[in-house]
Amino acid sequence: MSQTPEERLNSLGIELPAAAAPAANYVPYVITGNLLFISGQGPSGPNGFEYTGKVGDTRSVEDGIAAARLVAINILAQAKAATGDLARIVRCVKLGAFVNCTPDFSDQPKVINGASDLMVEVLGDAGRHARFAVGAPNLPFDMTVEIDAVFEIKIN
Repeated sequence: MSQTPEERLNSLGIELPAAAAPAANYVPYVITGNLLFISGQGPSGPNGFEYTGKVGDTRSVEDGIAAARLVAINILAQAKAATGDLARIVRCVKLGAFVNCTPDFSDQPKVINGASDLMVEVLGDAGRHARFAVGAPNLPFDMTVEIDAVFEIKIN
């Protein structure tokens, strides 16, 4: 892929929002060495959380996928705030994902593909990552999905 991540976002019709402020006593990201750790992000949009509720109950798998995609956009917004330029991302190393779901729901990986797919769309092969996707009995603010991320970045 010869396009920059910003150009790919633009071709996908995605404008990154302002990076969200932390909801408690933590920082939104930490850079140590050449690693960027992004704190857990939720499916927030211009009107607050766009997706709340449990997959398998009040939310469908498709809603969960859309929520995970929105979370990935918010992760990229934090990465841009941290680095100043998404072109500094060498690789998405790992995504850690929680799905607010019913006890019998077992398609967490399918839900989190919404985030994984976007990382590859925006970062190309550098977006391929390790990950986990697990179910949770509840998430803060009843959000449908929460995901954190680790990126390798170029050091200026």
